[in-house]
Amino acid sequence: MRSGPVRRMLPAAALACALVGAAACTDGQTGAAHGMTPRPSRDMAALTAPSAPAAPSAATAPTAATAPTASAPPATTPAKPSPPPRHRPHLDPFGAAAASYLTTRTSTVSAAVYDLDTRQAWTVGQGNPQAEASIVKLDVLETLFAQRRHGGGLSEEDRSLARGMIEDSDNTDATDLWNTVGGADGIRSFNAAVGLADTSPSRCVQCPGFPWPGWGLTMTIPTDQIALLRDVAEPSPLLTDADRSYALQLMESVTMSQRWGVSGGVPPQATVALKNGWLPLDQAETDWQINSIGWISGLHRDYLMAVLTTGNPTEQYGIDTIDGLSRIVWKNMG
Repeated sequence: MRSGPVRRMLPAAALACALVGAAACTDGQTGAAHGMTPRPSRDMAALTAPSAPAAPSAATAPTAATAPTASAPPATTPAKPSPPPRHRPHLDPFGAAAASYLTTRTSTVSAAVYDLDTRQAWTVGQGNPQAEASIVKLDVLETLFAQRRHGGGLSEEDRSLARGMIEDSDNTDATDLWNTVGGADGIRSFNAAVGLADTSPSRCVQCPGFPWPGWGLTMTIPTDQIALLRDVAEPSPLLTDADRSYALQLMESVTMSQRWGVSGGVPPQATVALKNGWLPLDQAETDWQINSIGWISGLHRDYLMAVLTTGNPTEQYGIDTIDGLSRIVWKNMG
């Protein structure tokens, strides 16, 4: 079953969860078509240590004993300033603007951002675990990769189910793969290897009193979702480079109706690979869980973002909340 970002829920097989991604766009600097490319291993010191300023040469360094003479020609052009460091630390991309914005929203919001260039991380909002809804599908996919790594990789059936689960947010495909990886036990084992300390996989797929697939009730926090995103964006001992590239390809290729979330405010010249989820937590559909996680890159920005929102009175209200927060982060990361 396929779902759109504002569809109404159907019983049992129609979990109101979805993922989202953005298709490969055009690089704003070169004009070349591109998509996300997992990062190779990099020297951490080269990213974080500021370059020492070059010492002036003996021919140009002024001294106290050397005074300008009357015959010295006046300078006709100002000295060209030294270029800034390649990776300057950012100010908090949430900052006062995000804090002020969140006071206008009735839902409970928790979010995290991680800059891939500077290695800085920021959080905002309440940090209590929230239900994952369909963003759990990225966890399922990564667990599948890790389990298949030493067995020849994904089979054609695996790939077909993965495409449906990520690109179309097919819940039946997600349930099949959830069971394939060993359900909650398999997910928990992988998460422990990644270092997810505050993610608790749901113990039921058919949960009493809950009409949607129970894997959507897996609980998490934004910083754990950042760790999962880093596992596909950066070198990982658990996933191959081919696995990481495939995950990003799927996250960039989701159906058009699901391309919302942390892509809010991001222009088409940048590339977004992301995954969304939405889920009504009550039968009356007056309490919605709306989440979005993803990698945003381009136009001098390169960061991961995860947002969880609960207590939304409608599905669209939660989507709007995340879109508004994403716009603030995109602007401040520039």
